[in-house]
Amino acid sequence: MNALAHQTNTALRPAGGFDLSPQTFEQALTFSQYLADSDLVPKDFKGKPGNCLIAMQWGSELGLKPLQSLQNLAVINGRPALWGDAVIALVLSSPVCEYVTEDDDGHTAYCRVKRKGAPEQVRTFSMDDAKKAGLAGKPGPWMQYPKRMRQMRARAFALRDVFPDVLRGMPVAEELQDMEASNAAGAGEKHMGPAEVVPPPQPEWPAERWAAGLPKWIKGIADGKPLDEVLAWLKSKGRVTAEQEQQLRAEAAKVQAQQQAPAPTAPAATGTPTVDAEQLAKRMQACTDTEALYELGNLMDAVTDPEQNRRLGEIFDAKLAELEQAP
Repeated sequence: MNALAHQTNTALRPAGGFDLSPQTFEQALTFSQYLADSDLVPKDFKGKPGNCLIAMQWGSELGLKPLQSLQNLAVINGRPALWGDAVIALVLSSPVCEYVTEDDDGHTAYCRVKRKGAPEQVRTFSMDDAKKAGLAGKPGPWMQYPKRMRQMRARAFALRDVFPDVLRGMPVAEELQDMEASNAAGAGEKHMGPAEVVPPPQPEWPAERWAAGLPKWIKGIADGKPLDEVLAWLKSKGRVTAEQEQQLRAEAAKVQAQQQAPAPTAPAATGTPTVDAEQLAKRMQACTDTEALYELGNLMDAVTDPEQNRRLGEIFDAKLAELEQAP
């Protein structure tokens, strides 16, 4: 029986099943030699048992099994690095990670991460950043897969900044590859500078406030205010969810359809109650919370005089701004 088989049948076989993880330094040396002679390891480790041994040690400190270490560690410019997919896998499996989300708007990649007990952090990488770094349009992945490369850069910034203990300071391979290409071209190593810190997103609009204010915003759209301007104002006050934006757009589309429909031959009785504009204005000015103000704002529809309605709208907006700025 050869040495590896003997090890496998003794110390290397855990109670739960078959496992080749070395248990002693001698076993690690033997295993590294077998790996270096194999055709199933990356070229950085082929014929290099020393590289295999060090990679297994690096991976062990990160919580990776030996074969995972060889597949997910890269040697770039003599430096060990982790591929981006392994980086996010390690972070997501850590108990300190609450979530990691990634998206891209076609120009900028966003990586939002949250560590348990800490606020959300956001890192970005845009095509403007890529141009400053001399990466945009460079032959290779940056020309073929710019979205993927933006994603890897934003991910590297976010995960290395927020989870340095999980990654043990290990660099990300995609970053080092770009630096290596720059050095080969004689440009020297490119330093990306400090990562952009994006403030945590605003809290989303509460459902009650949204429902109370929706009629007024729809009325503003009906009176000619562009939908995009209304949305921009709303997003400046709080985070609008996808469902809320869809609801606003749907209601705005109904208003537009009604405005384009032929006028009825006779006006239909609406049953709208009569509202004293002056009394309503006084009540708005005396409001001390936004919920009550929104309820009063819904009564503005009953004021038919255009000038009075405009004045009431100005009073509403001024009072809302005052209440939202109050501590």
